[in-house]
Parts: sequence; C-alpha cells; structure tokens
Amino acid sequence: MGKNLIIVESPAKARTIKNFLGKNYEVIASKGHIRDLPKSSFGIKIEEGKFEPQYRVDKEHSGVVKQIKDLAKKSDTIYIATDEDREGEAIGFHIAKAIGKEPEKLPRIVFHEITKNAIKKALENPRSIDMNRVNAQQARRLLDRIVGYKLSPLLSNKIQRGLSAGRVQSAALKLVVDREREIKAFVPQEYWSIEAKFNEIIDSILVEFQGKKIEKLSIKEQNEAKNIVDTLKNETFTVSKIEKKQRTTKSPAPFMTSTLQQTASTQLGFSPKKTMMIAQKLYEGVQTDKGITGVITYMRTDSLNIAKEAIEAAREKIEKSYGKEYLPKNAKIYTTKAKGAQEAHEAIRPTMIDFTPQIAANYLTPDELKLYTLIYNRFLASQAKDAIFETQTIYFSSKDGVFKANGRRLVFDGFYKILGGAEKEKLLPELEVGESVNLSKIEAIQHFTEPPARYSEASLIKKLESLGIGRPSTYAPTIALLQARDYIKIEKKQLIPTETAFKVIEVLEKHFPNIVDSSFTAKMEEELDEIAQAKKDWQKVLWDFYEPFISQIEKGKKEIKSQKIAIPVGRTCPECGAELVKRSGRFGEFIACSAFPKCKYTEQIEKEEKEEKKEETSEEVCEKCGSPMVVKRGPRGEFLACSAYPKCKNTKPLKKSEPKKLDVKCPECGGDIVERFSKRGKFYGCANYPKCTFVSKYEPVNKKCPECNYLMAKRTYRKKEIYECIKCKYREEI
Repeated sequence: MGKNLIIVESPAKARTIKNFLGKNYEVIASKGHIRDLPKSSFGIKIEEGKFEPQYRVDKEHSGVVKQIKDLAKKSDTIYIATDEDREGEAIGFHIAKAIGKEPEKLPRIVFHEITKNAIKKALENPRSIDMNRVNAQQARRLLDRIVGYKLSPLLSNKIQRGLSAGRVQSAALKLVVDREREIKAFVPQEYWSIEAKFNEIIDSILVEFQGKKIEKLSIKEQNEAKNIVDTLKNETFTVSKIEKKQRTTKSPAPFMTSTLQQTASTQLGFSPKKTMMIAQKLYEGVQTDKGITGVITYMRTDSLNIAKEAIEAAREKIEKSYGKEYLPKNAKIYTTKAKGAQEAHEAIRPTMIDFTPQIAANYLTPDELKLYTLIYNRFLASQAKDAIFETQTIYFSSKDGVFKANGRRLVFDGFYKILGGAEKEKLLPELEVGESVNLSKIEAIQHFTEPPARYSEASLIKKLESLGIGRPSTYAPTIALLQARDYIKIEKKQLIPTETAFKVIEVLEKHFPNIVDSSFTAKMEEELDEIAQAKKDWQKVLWDFYEPFISQIEKGKKEIKSQKIAIPVGRTCPECGAELVKRSGRFGEFIACSAFPKCKYTEQIEKEEKEEKKEETSEEVCEKCGSPMVVKRGPRGEFLACSAYPKCKNTKPLKKSEPKKLDVKCPECGGDIVERFSKRGKFYGCANYPKCTFVSKYEPVNKKCPECNYLMAKRTYRKKEIYECIKCKYREEI
C-alpha cells in the first residue's frame, strides 16, 4: 500500500487524526487559510460585471505550502479533510490550488467528530470538493472585502481614523445603538398593584375590581390605589374558584452554536469567543481514558440533527443511570428553525457517552470541564422525559374584588434529574370553594415601568440568529470586532455603544441604509445559502450588490459632511511650522499637525502630560531594598510604591487612617460598625472582628426591619433607593 496524505487546517486536529492511523498515512495542517485576498490592496479585478479575486499565499504560510507540496509529491492519494462547513470547503479548494492540483479531483473527506470510527468511515466514503459551497464562501469573502475597502476609508475620512464597516458588524451595531436610543428616550410610567395576604400565608394580587379587570397598568395613581384598598380592606372574602392543571415542560434541544454561546454566557460567564476557543479544543482532541481523541462533535453548526447511534447510546445511558421511568417511549427528534440551517450537520454532543463529566474531571482543565459538562448534560437531557408540574390557582372574591394566588408543584422531574435547576415549588394550602378566608394584609404597591435591558453578548447572539443575520461562525467574531473597533464596551455583561458608534450608525442610516438594515443583511445571507445550493449564480449576486453600492459610495464622498473635530493646542508643528491641533483617533486623543496629509507629524498627549507631571517622592525609604518610596495614585487614592519597580514591588499606605465609623451599632454585639475595603470593594463590618463576624455589603442604617426586627441597610435596587433587611432581605422604598 502506498503513502497517503491527509490535509487538515489545525495542528491539534492533525495530531489527533495521526493518532488513529497507521504508518501509511501522513497528516499535515495548513494552519487555516493558506490563500486569501492580499492585505495591502483591494485584490479584486472587476471587468464587465465579472469579479476575479486575486488570491495570494501569504508569507506566514509559504513554508507550510512548501511542506504540503513536498509530501504531496511522495503520496499516492491526497485527502482534503478540512472542516465540514463552507469555510472548510473553501480552505480545501485553496490548498488544492496552492499545491497545483485540480480541487474537484482530490478526494474530500468530512466528519462531524474526530474519533477513530468517524475517520475510518470518512476514508471509506470520500467525495469531491463542492464548488457551490466554495463559491458561496467566495461571494461572502468578496462582499466583505468590497464593503470593507470601499466604505471603511470613507468613514475614516469623514468621522475618525481607524473606523470600519461591514455587512454583519454594522447591522449588529445598529441593533445595539437602537436599543440604547430606546433606553435614552424611555419615560417611566407610574402604576400601582394591590396585593393581599390571606390566612397569614397566601400571597395574592388583585385581578378584578367592581367588575373591571385589573391589568399591569390599570391603576395609574396613588389616590385610585388608596380608594381600592380602603374599599376592600373591610370586605369579607371567600374561595370562589380553584383550578388545578398539569403543565408539561419539554426537555431542551441539544446545543447548536448560538445556544451553546448563550448558555455558556449566562451559566458559566464565558464570552462567546472563549466558549468557541474551548469548544474547538474539545472537538480537535484532548487526552482521555482512551487516548487523545475529540470529545465533542463539530461546534460550528445550526443543525439539531443527532446520529442514530448517538441517540441509542444516550437512551441506554439514561435507562442505566436514572431508570426506565426517565426514558421516553420513542427517541426525541429535534429540528431547527434557523434559516438556511445545514441539516446534514449534527448538533453539538459528546462523542463518547461513557466519557462522563466525572471521568473527564481527571483529564480536562477546569474551564474545559465546565463547558464539556454543559454539553454532555444538555445532550443527555434532550433524550430524557419531559418534566410535569401541577399548577394551582385560587381565586378569593368579595363584593367588589377578586384576588388571584398562584402555586405550583413538581409532579415528575424528568430531564431536570440530569440538568438540575427545576423550578422551586410554591405550594398553596388545601382549600374548598365557598370557604371563608381571613384577609390578613392588603396594601397598594407603587411600581414604575422600566426601559428595555441593554443587550448582553448572549441576547445579541439570540437576536442576530432570530433575524437571520450572520451564521454560526460569525457570531463570536462579530462581537469581538465591535469591541476591538471601540464601538462597544462591555460592562457588567451589558453591551454599551460608544459615542463613535452613534456617529457611525447615523451616517450609515442616512447614506447607506441597506448596510445597517437587518432584513437586507438577512436576505443577503439567504442568497449565499442559495449559491451553496446551486440555486443562484455567485457572480450575479455580487454584481447586484456592487453596482448600487458603488453609486452610494460616490454620492457619499460628496454629500457626507466631515465630523472630525480639531482643537488648536496653542503650539506650532516642529517640522513645518503649521498649527498643532488635538484630534480623536481609534486609540483616543492625540496631537497632530493641521497641515495633514502634507505633514504627518503626531505626538501622544500622554507624553506631554508626563513632562508636566513628574513623580512625587516621599521621605520614606523602602524597607525591602532601601530605594526611595514615591507617591502613586490607584483606584482607592494615593499610596507609596518603591521607585525600584519592577525589581522591587513593595507598596504600603501613604498614611494610616482610622476606618470611618458609622453612627449605627452592631446588631450582634452592640459594637461600632466601620467602613472596610477588600479586593471586591467596600463593605461594612463590626469593629470587634474577629470576635464578632457581622458584615454587610450595603451601608447599615438606624432602622429595624418590620418583618424580623433586624438591622436594615440602604442600597440601590432597580434604579431606586431602598431599605433592605440585612438578614431576611425584606425591602421597602425610601
């Protein structure tokens, strides 16, 4: 048997596959795209409505191409084994071209998982490179290059250097900016709810008053709420209706790319970028009890298909580990609602059902284990029985009012047995229709409507997916790009657009509305899908976009007014004598010559500030190395640091000050409560620590809780100032 060469794109993938094959196979990695459009020029030749990409092998890949060529000469068969998506198909096409082979003549093998059986089956069933999918990727690449090379310079020229635009990134950015506009324009509405407690334990809310249904915004004023309370507080209530229903909560589908990124963000706190990096490693191969192998299937997918063997393995595992009562009669089949989903692909699942998270804990890093456990449990839960709840509703009626109380009871935990996190039970007591009840408490509670929440990375991905903007491989890079371009900042998991983002979107909305139109972008994605399915010609799709877009560019050059602001700094350029001005750029403010572009002199503002503000020395000497100590400023004020830094990293407080004492006594021992600091920020504790361990995250006040008589603290909750009990968490507005 002659030598065989298998070409993949990742070194880790190459190592794992090599591990499964004998000495007759050589496996090499291309390390991603070995040919692409040139970085320093447009790279697309356009003649008579035809687009000819000018692909180049970059310097970084020239050595790899030589290696592949040398191995190809010695090989009887050359297999293209790049990833199964369009990007992988295109990488395979470019590898063939770079080594002087006809792409469609090389055997192409695909697999959803990197396991011994999967590789063996793939080698037994090769196909040809799919040029329709290659053309769909080429169309996407050329579209992005056209927008990037034609629109980005215009934005940089008219607004600020370093700006960029793109089909997917600009549509995504508009979503973030539009949400911020909604928040800024939001005017809160006051409304009131009437809540009552019956028989001391049953919480309920008013749903009808004097024959009129009460909904969320029905009661708008305090006087109206007070009149209702005054009317009802003296009335007699009885149980007028009891409803009990069974509610089924369906087991969740296995993960695809978008849902994995969303769940990893909300449950593990992982960014989409981090999630995909870890998933890539789990897919390409890690050490297991069976050697190095891929432990999850391909992680860039919008399909919910599952291989029959995997379903059977999951069902066997459920029956063995949890019992027959958790196994549905028939296997569960899921279908995706995503537009253009690749149904030939699979959902994300473990490749070996017996490689449990308990076993994986011996081989994976902590973050790898967290993500693997999430994927493993979700897949297993997708084949378990649905959960069943009993919902309880009791109506309490008087002459003028009807209150409703809701309860629930878990009848059968089903898939929650695997996933955990079942809803907490809230049981209502057994009552009978017509039974009298005691109105223990009735009160009017003030509320204000709240603005829509800012997008998180998870919710933005969900929105992009629902609108059909982008595909599984684009979600994480899009958010990372918006951050890198300083269009958004991520604070407390919220995406906040910068001032630059507003300027860019305003210009695009006015002059390039299609670029930020989500329906236009989604339609373009559908056209790319149709190219992949041989339903549309990729050259025509490109031309239909290019011709009107270039007209918009030429019009924009004339009509878009420059928004660049240059502030004179009162000095002249040392190189040409023109006035120096302060400008804003991609990396913040800087000083430049007003004669730009003739004179390209620039200087950093930090340099000027450092000359004016020299380090302040102190009389103290470092006790560790003997160097003088200097005064530095940190997040909590000034402190002393060794001037020999980084050789000596000694620091100490500038002056020891007594902790701030509150005019409140400790509820545990009667001692003083003082303000303290930790790595997590400010907190309040007893001055008698460690004898007394009382602590509070929020500032205690001289007010006792009406529920448990413990000390209360002052804090902000949902943009309102409130008092909150340190012990039982009872809240009331200030």
